[in-house]
Amino acid sequence: MAGRAAVPEVIWSRPERTGRGPRPAYTRADIAAAAVRIADAEGLDAVSMRRVAGELGCGTMSLYNYVPRKEDLYELMMDAVSGEHELWEPSGDWRADMIRVAHRTRALMHRHTWLPRLMSPVYGFSPNALRYLEHCLACLDPFEAPHGTKMELIAMVNGVVTTYVGNEFATAERTRSLPWSAEQENAVRIAYLGRQVASGAYPRLAAAFAEDAGPIDLEGVFERAVTRVLDGFA
Repeated sequence: MAGRAAVPEVIWSRPERTGRGPRPAYTRADIAAAAVRIADAEGLDAVSMRRVAGELGCGTMSLYNYVPRKEDLYELMMDAVSGEHELWEPSGDWRADMIRVAHRTRALMHRHTWLPRLMSPVYGFSPNALRYLEHCLACLDPFEAPHGTKMELIAMVNGVVTTYVGNEFATAERTRSLPWSAEQENAVRIAYLGRQVASGAYPRLAAAFAEDAGPIDLEGVFERAVTRVLDGFA
C-alpha cells in the first residue's frame, strides 16, 4: 500500500502532509469529516480510501499523502467524533458525573452508529480522545483511588456503554431484516416461553416471571448497569 510505514507509527506524530509540492488542499479535519459523512450515511463498510477521495474530489493516490493507511483513516474518524464529547465543569459528585459521561457517550454512539465497531484502546490516544480522558479523570478527582484504578473505572464504563449500545444496534438490525413486525415476533416468543415456564420444568424461572412479568425498562437497565459498575469501585 502506498505510503505504508515499515515500522509502527502514530499518525499524530506525522506532519499533516508528507512529500513536496504545493500547499495541501485538504486538512485531516476535512478528510475525517468526509469519512464520517460516508459512515453515518452508509455504514463503516462503505468507507474506503477511494470513497473518501471521491467525496473530496481528489485522486485516491493523492489521499495517501495525507493518510498513509486505512487504519489511520479510522483513527482520524475516531478523533473527529471524540471532539463531540461534552466536557463540563465537574460537579464534585464523581458518580453523578460518570453516569452523565455514560449517557452522553451512549448518545454519541447513537449519532454515529458505526462507532462501537471502532471502539478500541488503539484509537484512544488521539488529541480529542485525550481531552475526553482528561475530563473523565477530572470528574474522578473526588474519588480517592490510584490513577490506575480510575483508568480502569473509565474503561469499564465505556465497555458497558459500548456493549449495551452494540446490543441495541444488533437488535434493531435484526428487526429490520424480519418479514414481520417485532411485535408479532415478540408475541410468538412470549407465548412459547409461557408454555415452557408453565410446564413445571423451570421452577426458578417461573418464580422470576411471577415476580415481575412486565415489560423490560431498557433505560432503567442501562442506568443500573452503569451504576453497578460504579458501586463496585465505590
